[in-house]
Amino acid sequence: MQETIELLNQKVAAAHDDIVAFLREIVAIPSMDSDIEAVGQRIGQEMRKLGFDEVYTDRYGSIVGRIGSGPTILLYDSHIDTVGIGDPAQWPWDPFQGKIEDGLFYARGALDEKGSTPGMIYGMAMARDLGLLEGYTLYYLGNIEEWCDGVGCAAFVDWEGVHPDFVVIGEPTKMQVYRGHKGRLELEVVCRGKSAHAASNFMGDNAIYKMLPVIDAIDKLDATLRSHEFLGQGRITVTRISSVSPSDNAVPDECRIFIDRRVTFGDTVASVLAEIEALIPPHQRADFRIEQLVWEEPSHTGAVYRYEKYFPAWALEPDDPFVQAGLAAIEALWGRRALAGKWDFSTNGNYWRGKAGIPSIGFGPGDEIYAHAVNEHVPLADVVEATKFYALLPALLGTGE
Repeated sequence: MQETIELLNQKVAAAHDDIVAFLREIVAIPSMDSDIEAVGQRIGQEMRKLGFDEVYTDRYGSIVGRIGSGPTILLYDSHIDTVGIGDPAQWPWDPFQGKIEDGLFYARGALDEKGSTPGMIYGMAMARDLGLLEGYTLYYLGNIEEWCDGVGCAAFVDWEGVHPDFVVIGEPTKMQVYRGHKGRLELEVVCRGKSAHAASNFMGDNAIYKMLPVIDAIDKLDATLRSHEFLGQGRITVTRISSVSPSDNAVPDECRIFIDRRVTFGDTVASVLAEIEALIPPHQRADFRIEQLVWEEPSHTGAVYRYEKYFPAWALEPDDPFVQAGLAAIEALWGRRALAGKWDFSTNGNYWRGKAGIPSIGFGPGDEIYAHAVNEHVPLADVVEATKFYALLPALLGTGE
């Protein structure tokens, strides 16, 4: 093993400049609002350069690369789209060209989540070159639509017929192994009122006013939600409110709120719906409805994969063999002993493990707290070092057979 690690260290050192340049090139390609074709093509080009056995864009629009043909499938998951940049005036530097300062690369998508792609792709090629893939097929899935966690992954499994045995999620983990996170359920509550001219508002039934007690009750509900010793406490937040009226001078006859409900173990769709329904005044329930949301937006290929916007909580046990293999890789590479952690936000793991039941862990460079922020950044040294983890992991995992 020590000889393998020494050879791996040499390969990563030799590829340092290529890995960093590749990251900067894919970050420089904007991939917001589902416009990801160009960045996917650039990633595919790099995989072909490294001699991947197969490179293609799947039906849904994710970029896919394969190395090996063994019976056990290990898939590396990294989403290649990003959130937008918001107000450009808030950025002191070009959000896509970015800047490097004190070894940190500041740019949109550098952390969330393009930072894991170079290490995954180069690590897969190095694992092949070092003979570490006996019994394995490795996939890289550069998936899309990160605002609906798991939809690109589900489409890949269902439409391409690839069923991984293990998945590594490249969301930022501060170079630690993560083994789970809370889930979420996205809902809308709709209230019906009665319109009237604002000058005669007493003749109407203002839907906004009827919604206000429900919003207040949701605010108070947050502190009472169940908690889990590992995943933490559930959360509920009203993130958007809108109304409908014939004009700005009319009482609104509809009010709609969007709810982000973070769920932990013990929460179910039915229990969440029940707790929200209980907040609606009984004498007004006929005027309210709760809507579960479904993702039906076409991808950049025009494909539509219908996906319920329920994202289950998940966690592997601390002694799970996959978790232990990840921790063993960290110790072998960097001499660190650590416990496996968790994300505070949500990832594609709520599909891989939460819905599909596939053993999954997380490992990636950077700290999640900087995701979506103007100061989003990733340590370049960790981007390069992560390559070693992705390369070595198959040798420590075994085939799972």
